[in-house]
Amino acid sequence: MTICPYCSCGCGLIIATGPDGHIINAEGDPDNINNRGALDPKSISVRQLSQSPLRLKKPLYRAPGSDHFVEVEWDWAIAEVAKRIKATRDATFERTATVGDKTVTVNRTQAIAFLGGAANNSEECYLATKLARALG
Repeated sequence: MTICPYCSCGCGLIIATGPDGHIINAEGDPDNINNRGALDPKSISVRQLSQSPLRLKKPLYRAPGSDHFVEVEWDWAIAEVAKRIKATRDATFERTATVGDKTVTVNRTQAIAFLGGAANNSEECYLATKLARALG
């Protein structure tokens, strides 16, 4: 059992896998209060997420000046993103701002943005919000 990844409704899925671990069937969970066993066309096609030949399995990186992407390891990609976020935050962090004739504490950066989407569930949105607030 799992939750459909396509929207934030949280529809329940019952996934059947074959001996090789690949998804062979997806059904609606009749005990899930959100969908009571029903599935929309996106949910029914959930196996395409994991089995599509077009699915990326490693991060891609394009070096400055390069015209193509190369596969990189997850550890390197995560460290690189973290390094760049920290450098941007450190370079643009504001402790105070002037509002009218007052100086107020703001503790923020306006150089980092977060983008969500309809496929994010409530928990993912909560964590993204917590991260954004922690960065300022």
